[in-house]
Amino acid sequence: MFTLTSPSPQAAQARAAGFTASFAAGVSIPVGDTPQGIALTPGGARAYVANRGSNTVSVIDTATNTVTATIPTGAAPTFVAISPDGTRAYVTINADGLLSVIDTATNAIVADVAVAGASVVAASPDGTRVYVSGQPTNTVSVMDTATNTVTATVPVGDAPIGVAITPDGTRVYVACLASNAVSVIDTATNTTTDTIPVGILPILLTVAPDGAHVYVTNVGDSTVSVIDTAANTVTATIGVSAQPRLTTVSPDGKHAYVANAEPDTVSVIDTATNAVVENIDFGDGPTVIAFAPDGTHAYVTNSVAGTVGVLATTVIPDQGSTAGGATVTLTGHHLANATAVRFGTAQGVITANTDTSLTAITPAGSGAVPVTVTTAGGTGTLGQFYYRLVPVLTGISPAAGPLAGSDQEIVITGRNLDGAIDVYFGPTRAVIQRVSDTQLTVRAAAAAAAGGGTVTVLTPGGRAEGLSYTYVDPPTVTGVSPTSGPTTGGTSVTITGTGLAATDQVTFNGTPAPFAVLSDTTVTATSPPSGTEGTFDVTVTGPGGNATGSFTYVSAPDI
Repeated sequence: MFTLTSPSPQAAQARAAGFTASFAAGVSIPVGDTPQGIALTPGGARAYVANRGSNTVSVIDTATNTVTATIPTGAAPTFVAISPDGTRAYVTINADGLLSVIDTATNAIVADVAVAGASVVAASPDGTRVYVSGQPTNTVSVMDTATNTVTATVPVGDAPIGVAITPDGTRVYVACLASNAVSVIDTATNTTTDTIPVGILPILLTVAPDGAHVYVTNVGDSTVSVIDTAANTVTATIGVSAQPRLTTVSPDGKHAYVANAEPDTVSVIDTATNAVVENIDFGDGPTVIAFAPDGTHAYVTNSVAGTVGVLATTVIPDQGSTAGGATVTLTGHHLANATAVRFGTAQGVITANTDTSLTAITPAGSGAVPVTVTTAGGTGTLGQFYYRLVPVLTGISPAAGPLAGSDQEIVITGRNLDGAIDVYFGPTRAVIQRVSDTQLTVRAAAAAAAGGGTVTVLTPGGRAEGLSYTYVDPPTVTGVSPTSGPTTGGTSVTITGTGLAATDQVTFNGTPAPFAVLSDTTVTATSPPSGTEGTFDVTVTGPGGNATGSFTYVSAPDI
């Protein structure tokens, strides 16, 4: 029998009760309707969840992953912050314009403070103040937690939503949705001292544990802006999937996690390289992520499903190529001086090692395999790793679209597409909307120039190319001849303009007409009958968009 001379490696326990991340993986906890904000008490013993759709706050015991209390609130509770000492939970009541203060010992509301349009709340590190964004008032309210009174109102950019405070408490960063910017508040003077342009429609943000960076989620262009807090400038822009919500940084600062509400995934960003290393299929409408203090797992609100899911983060990324070569971070306890890390039976290469973290390079392999770490204390299992096959592309529809991009769904078919990280049309990144093993649905972003480009799909299993997508200039209509004809239809009409070669429809007042493309500058069509006389639009439609001219229907002479 093998004798343990020191504690064996293990996934770090969420609590002293022996609950581990590997056990928690896949747990789904029913809460109220449309859960959004979630925050954990210090030590992670309880999670408070704002259920916007059912006007309640659920209290989860993280040792048992069960709801132990349901607290009625006002209309539309949205976000939650916990005081540093764990005695108070602050909940924004959006529709009522209130900030509710909950005594966590009794789970009773002890104060309701008026804050117009209360959206997101954050508590200062010393617990003396909370900051609440007011979206309709373009302000952030500062509340004294000793008296539960608003002591200052700070003007910021337009439609502020996300609020986050630096670890030293000296600055508050505010995501201003309608300004496409982040406002920076000096907490000593309660004034806005800087405005930082970011992506389109910044909605939520978070400050890294070391305070060096702010991660801003831009819902309009599906990106994350990375702000260097020393210079208050954007140093990186990272593409993620459709409808991103909150970005949360792991306690060790190595990875940022983005909840993508449309494709039901969580994007994992390596904060050293600012690159997405994994998209994890997770939940139904993932919105807000809160980490357990030890970093081995996180709690994710699923706004559509009405649940909180438990996401294991002991092996990140937990999928990669069958050829090996992926850099993987393992999180747990008693990992120091590891002598081996194995993916199934094959040994990986250890590149960094502490008591709570180990970095390794994966060997070649296949299928789903356990990840084990061996030290002088024995061998422990940290989680699973999934080897993915190289993706293959078989089709794309439509294969062309407007230069400006559009919300039209583009479907890419193939094999081994699950877990797709990125899709490119030439150099232009497309936004992932939905993913399965055989189909990717994406949206084309605007391109710099018209023309065809190679379709590239990146997954944990590798890279696939072989299809093309063409960006098309918008058409123009410069002339319609003749300009009129009888209401009975049948007039042969010549339409001139530019970008007409790809025309796929011509309509007269919304009625499709037979047409023929003669060249990039000329299309002929036959006017359909019209029930009324008058001047109406002649619309030419193609992958680049629409263009219109006019045609007048004239009634025949009668008695």
